[in-house]
Amino acid sequence: MRTTVGIIGAGPAGLLLARLLHNAGIDSVVLETRDRPYVEQRQRAGILEQGTVDVLREAGAAARMDRDGIPHDGIELRFDRRRHRVDFPALTGGRSVMVYAQTEVCKDLIALQLAAGGPLLFEAEALAVEGAESESPRVRFRHQGREDVLECDYVVGCDGSWGVARKAVPADVSRVFERTYPFGWLGILADVPPSHDELVYARHDRGFALLSMRSPTVTRAYLQVPAGTDAADWGDEEIWDELDRRLETDDPAWTLKRGPITSKSVTPMRSHVHEPMRHGRVFLAGDAAHIVPPTGAKGLNLAVGDVVTFARALVEYRETGSDARLEAYSATCLRRVWQAERFSYAMTTMLHRAPEATPFDDRIQLAQLDRITTARSAETDLAESYTGFPLD
Repeated sequence: MRTTVGIIGAGPAGLLLARLLHNAGIDSVVLETRDRPYVEQRQRAGILEQGTVDVLREAGAAARMDRDGIPHDGIELRFDRRRHRVDFPALTGGRSVMVYAQTEVCKDLIALQLAAGGPLLFEAEALAVEGAESESPRVRFRHQGREDVLECDYVVGCDGSWGVARKAVPADVSRVFERTYPFGWLGILADVPPSHDELVYARHDRGFALLSMRSPTVTRAYLQVPAGTDAADWGDEEIWDELDRRLETDDPAWTLKRGPITSKSVTPMRSHVHEPMRHGRVFLAGDAAHIVPPTGAKGLNLAVGDVVTFARALVEYRETGSDARLEAYSATCLRRVWQAERFSYAMTTMLHRAPEATPFDDRIQLAQLDRITTARSAETDLAESYTGFPLD
C-alpha cells in the first residue's frame, strides 16, 4: 500500500487528522488496532475547548455536536463550604467550552471517513515504523491475518503512550519528563440528570470531587481515591454518600441527585511529556507524545492541537514549497503542551489532597482558591487556560 500520510491510531487525533487532510486534498490511510465498536464505545474525555469546537465545525464534523452538545460558559469551584462561579466569556472575550463525549466525536469522524475519506482499517495492528529518517518511511502492520507494509511520505503516530510510533524515535535523542500522582479518579456514569448545569470542581479535606455530565439525563462524576484502588470495592450508595460529603456547601438550595450507577472505573493520574515530538518524517501526536492528569480537561484538546499543527504545516509545504512549519512541528506543539501541563498540574495540586498533606499544605490550597475567587487576574488565567490555548 502507498499513501502520503500514514496515520497510526483511530482515536480523535488520528481521525480528525484524516478528515483535515481529506478536506485539503491530501490522501492518507488510518490503521487502528481495535475494532470499530471498541473505538466508538471507549469512555474518555468529555470537554471540548473553544478551539476544538471551532476546528470540528471548520472540518464539517460538528453537526451532531452542535445539536446534542452542551455549551458551558463556566465552572463552579467549591472549597471551605463556599461556591464560586468562574464566568468564561466575561474573562476571555467570549470563549467557552462544549460538553460532548470523545466517544461521540469518534463516531462522527468515523462515519465521515468511511463515507468520503481514505482507507480506515480496523483490527490493523501496527507492528513497527521503519525508515523514519528516509524520504519514504514505512509502517509494517498485520491485517486480516497477514502482514503488509504501508509506504508513506510521512507517518503520524496517534497510537498512545505504548504504541509503536514513539519507538521510531531513537533512545539517544529522546527525553522523557513525568510525574506519577499517589491518587486516581473513581469515575461513574449514572442514569440521573446532572445536579448542576455546569461542572463543579470541589476541594475537600477528604479529597477532590468533580461533578460533570454526559447529557441532560446522564451524570458523570469523579472521586479522588488512593492509587491502585479497585472500583469494585466501592458500593453505589457509598459513592453517592462520599460525593455528598465532598460537594457540601452552606447553600441549602443545592442538593445532589442520585440515580442508578451504570459504570465504574478508576483512572490513574500522571503527567508525561516525550521530547522531541518529531524524528525525521515520523511525527507524534496526542498520548503518543504527552499525557496530562484529567483535572484540566486538556488531553483530547492537546491532541487536536497537534494534528491541526501538522495538517497546516503540510498544506503550507504543498502550497509554497516551504517546509519550515514541518521542521518546527515539535517546538510549536511543545510550547502549547507545556502550558497545558502547567495548568493541569496546578489544578491537580490545588484541588487534590495528597496522602502526606500537612495543615500547612491545606492552607496553601485554600489560599490559592481564595486568590482565584478574589483576584480577577488569577481568575482570568484559569478561564483562559481552561477554554484553551492557541492551536498553532
